[in-house]
Amino acid sequence: MTKISVLDLVRVKQGADSRAALDESRDLAVHLEKLGYPRIWISEHHNTTSIASAATSLVLAHIGAATSQIRLASGGIMLPNHAPYIIAEQFGTLERMFPGRVDLGLGRAPGTDQLAVQAMRRPHNASDGFPEDVLELQKYFNPQTPGQRLVASPAEGTKVPLTILGSSLFGAGLAARYGLPFGFASHFSPDMIFEALKVYREGFKPSKQLDKPYAMVGVNVIVAATDQEAERLFTSQLKSFMDYIGTGNSGPLGPPIDDIDNYGSIPVRSHVNRMLACSIVGSKETVRLGLESLVNRTSADELIVVSDIFDKGARHHSFELLASIAHDSAQFESMQAV
Repeated sequence: MTKISVLDLVRVKQGADSRAALDESRDLAVHLEKLGYPRIWISEHHNTTSIASAATSLVLAHIGAATSQIRLASGGIMLPNHAPYIIAEQFGTLERMFPGRVDLGLGRAPGTDQLAVQAMRRPHNASDGFPEDVLELQKYFNPQTPGQRLVASPAEGTKVPLTILGSSLFGAGLAARYGLPFGFASHFSPDMIFEALKVYREGFKPSKQLDKPYAMVGVNVIVAATDQEAERLFTSQLKSFMDYIGTGNSGPLGPPIDDIDNYGSIPVRSHVNRMLACSIVGSKETVRLGLESLVNRTSADELIVVSDIFDKGARHHSFELLASIAHDSAQFESMQAV
């Protein structure tokens, strides 16, 4: 059966600040844990005032301290931005703090612009070494061997599981070759989803971590009492994407608007609609049918859900309704309150 997990972007909202975003992310994780969701993912973004998850491992620690069972996952650490040794230290520390709950999702993109890349003092071609960096990082989580001089303590022996996240055939092929789980970012870049899943499954080689392919698919989901209510809640995300595509800066997440069909230029609206094509928005029945169709088309082992809703109460309610859909549908792993 298919699992449902949640990706939180730690969005800063209009009228609030980064601290409020961090605390809302923590509160969401507590809510998700009570509903039985197995995992929360936290992204890495830089040089933006609209997202507060630049220090991803610290956000996961903030969430971990308030929860006891939900898995804490990076979705993902953009490895070209960091030395593998430092990431091993950070996530080894997280694993010591929250044993058996930490997942390290890795991406190849910088998650930012070239100004931030320069500020991080990383080589402009750092992404070229991504395959080698993944292997180096993986070694730091293995038990220390006799005579080993370099140890990323306290990571040694923690065996933190790795996941490759991406939106291209490159990531799919790498995950297959290394025998790692693969998550496709179809929630904002769906064009190559079926080709990538095929590359991953057909090329998969079993590893010590994983004996068979495990494919995850990103999807935007909003559930409300009616289709119309859910579609209105979705306008916050649509507007944010249109602002970013149109101006390069989306700013804080704003409340829903009533004239989304007339917002922005036609080319921008068309581009955003393609980016967010993997979105299922509506009442419980609408979303149930949409999710079951997505699983049937992708055979996903896990759906990674993004629900970018402005109002905290409406967002929590959306996840409550989604949990009840999973509970009632034979296609999804039942989520019982923990």
